[in-house]
Amino acid sequence: LPEGVEIEPFLDRKKLVDNAIGTVQTNLIEGALIVILILILFLGNLRAGLVIASVIPLSMLFAISMMNLFGVSGNLMSLGAIDFGLIVDGAVIIVEAILHRISIRGYNKFQPAKLSTAQMDDEVYQATSRIRNSAAFGEIIILIVYLPILALVGIEGKMFKPMAQTVIFAILGAFLLSLTYVPMMSALFLSKKTTHKRNFSDKMMDFFQRLYKPLINSAIHHRGIVITIAVALLVVAVFAFSRLGGEFIPQLDEGDFAVETRVLTGSSIDQIIDASTKAQKIILKNFPEVKQVVNKIGSGEIPTDPMPIEAGDMMVILKDKKDWVSASSREELAAKMQEKLSVIPGVTFGFQQPIQMRFNELITGAKQDVVIKLYGEDLDVLTEEAGKIGKLIKPVEGVEDLYVEEVTGLPQIQIQFNRDKIAQYGLNITDINRVIKTAFAGEAAGVVYEGEKRFDLAIRLTKEDRKDLSDVRDLYISTPTGQQIPLEEVATVDFKNGPNQIQRDDTKRRITVGFNVRNRDVQSIVKEIKQTLDAKLKLPPGYYTTYGGQFEHLQAANKRLSIAVPVALLLILLLLYFTFNSIKESLLIFSAIPLAAIGGVFALLIRGMPFSISAGVGFIALFGVAVLNGIVLIAEFNRLQAEGVTDIYERVLKGTKLRLRPVLLTAAVASLGFLPMALSSSSGAEVQRPLATVVIGGLLSATFLTLIVLPCLYIYFDKKNKKSMNIKPSVIATLIMICMALSCCLPQTSFAQFNTLRKPQPFTLQQAVDTALKNNNSIRAALYSVDLQKALKRSAVNMDKTNINFSQGQINSINYDNNINISQRFEYPTVYKHQLKLADAKIKASLI
Repeated sequence: LPEGVEIEPFLDRKKLVDNAIGTVQTNLIEGALIVILILILFLGNLRAGLVIASVIPLSMLFAISMMNLFGVSGNLMSLGAIDFGLIVDGAVIIVEAILHRISIRGYNKFQPAKLSTAQMDDEVYQATSRIRNSAAFGEIIILIVYLPILALVGIEGKMFKPMAQTVIFAILGAFLLSLTYVPMMSALFLSKKTTHKRNFSDKMMDFFQRLYKPLINSAIHHRGIVITIAVALLVVAVFAFSRLGGEFIPQLDEGDFAVETRVLTGSSIDQIIDASTKAQKIILKNFPEVKQVVNKIGSGEIPTDPMPIEAGDMMVILKDKKDWVSASSREELAAKMQEKLSVIPGVTFGFQQPIQMRFNELITGAKQDVVIKLYGEDLDVLTEEAGKIGKLIKPVEGVEDLYVEEVTGLPQIQIQFNRDKIAQYGLNITDINRVIKTAFAGEAAGVVYEGEKRFDLAIRLTKEDRKDLSDVRDLYISTPTGQQIPLEEVATVDFKNGPNQIQRDDTKRRITVGFNVRNRDVQSIVKEIKQTLDAKLKLPPGYYTTYGGQFEHLQAANKRLSIAVPVALLLILLLLYFTFNSIKESLLIFSAIPLAAIGGVFALLIRGMPFSISAGVGFIALFGVAVLNGIVLIAEFNRLQAEGVTDIYERVLKGTKLRLRPVLLTAAVASLGFLPMALSSSSGAEVQRPLATVVIGGLLSATFLTLIVLPCLYIYFDKKNKKSMNIKPSVIATLIMICMALSCCLPQTSFAQFNTLRKPQPFTLQQAVDTALKNNNSIRAALYSVDLQKALKRSAVNMDKTNINFSQGQINSINYDNNINISQRFEYPTVYKHQLKLADAKIKASLI
């Protein structure tokens, strides 16, 4: 090329990759800065904020190392969906507890103004050990809620599994750091001064306390109303969720258009070139935001994308969105282009995006977003019924670029033999077919040699004699008598419409009716279409429809999540029980999950977003953080109860006051860490936006309702438990009166006088035997032997230790693999059975 001349690719996918990477980079940086700012504001301590913030790069370093080890790629979802607030939640709880404990010492005038190193270490240890159990289980619960994402398969699995793996790695790293690094750094770098000057953080928390105190006081005195309102909000949220609609995954804005262009079936290449050229000129003339238009017609030399000659792809390369003047959104621009192109007769245009179109074609065999597949045997019936379906669904709102697949209508020359005439002339069908094939397709008549190369010598009619229907009719056939007759003498030759193509799924013939979805969600469109077709279309016996495309994948992903999510929730409930050893408290904390779902649903409703797999992943992430806040609150109530605060109202008021800061802080960092992702409008943010919206909205409702509803439920269940376990006051009063009456009937003598007046009572035989058995050392030793055999029975069924082996390197191939083997040895079941029998026999022997 001449100097200074460059070739610009007409479809540069690097632009999309760069934009997506820029989106991820911006969201990560802004999210980290927001988290650090919130930490400093709430804690009022720059050192504490920096100690917690230092967990972010260290946990990410751990996550990236694990990603490299397990082969997880860094992409839009694996890195872009990380919430740094979620990662530092455990560190936040520990550092806040340390600061709170040091500040309490400052109120004691007998305490030194500055702690020694040993005292600081002890304070850090005491604060960490007190809160570590709850924080650890909270982080483990957050890990568990991401397990259902690993159960996804197919397209959604490829998109969201790397995200779940990266978040799990990052939280695991933060968990290890909170056990080791955070307490150590807190002891080294936090201020040892017990005196505390009031700062902006204290004033801010005073403001929150002034707002919260009358609210919690009013709530605990009107518990029934508060709980009723929460249940009513949950019912409304469930109803609103059923009306949200749904889509598989939000469409990624690729920045360009891929316009499927089709002319009538059987059209020549000149017609499709003419139509594409007209469309290209119209777009370039009317839309200044278009940089370039390139048409691709038919299949290439390497037919990775087989297409008929009457179809083509028109790539419309757009400028950056900031330079757009004709429209403000992709949907609006596509609608205006469609309107301008409608002046071209006999041509249909379908607006999509390059990657999206190929993606749809790979997963369903059609380029449209949603495909209705009609199955049957007769091609004519399929064509007729598909046309009816197209007419019925065309008026449905959101259905754009409707395309009914053409399987018939291709003009063909059909030769129908007259067998009686053929017999009269002494001919046979095989000979006639050979003449027709030789005349129009060619037949080898010899061999031509060029050196060592050999070629067949083919003969057929000239081009001028093969271009008209009359040429076929006038083709002469030689009879056995040497007479020549035209073909039309023994056959009927005419033009008839024949099959254009025959498509099959699972050996069944099918035809597709496809359409793109614009300005509406997929689920509601398919639901309306189903209702319309059920009411107005009656298919012949043996014919049926299915729905493919995005709707099919949405259903498959929802079906898998409907199993995986309940299993994860059950694991959360089980962990809560292990943490608090109480079903009541576990259920109380578990109530944070539906309370969090309320805000997530309303957030999607307010922003006009349908439910998608991305939003579903947001709900999964939300549940873990919501449960963490409940753990912090209930753990504080239990601590106060153990310290002697018996009055439940005092316990609730004091516990909520002490834990208001950490609850607000954990919710704020986890929700606002997603804020850049929720507000981003750059390329790639479409997939992340529903996830961030659900987490932010859910944490707002979960925090508010946890601080209000959870204390009310705690009081309600605690009082109910007391009523069910304690004796009624009337019964206690009756027992006291009976005891007083019995005491009045006894002689009024002093205890000393009673001891001097009483006589020794003789032992009965049974009393003597009982006393002897109790005090006989041999019998006591025998009883201990019996207890020993009973205890040993528990180890009768004892399995070997589980072996876990990890190896890395070239194991089964030339590639470097990571191989994890887990083995467990079991005995044959009858072995355990006989071991139990032996243990029972030893117990019986020890009793003799």
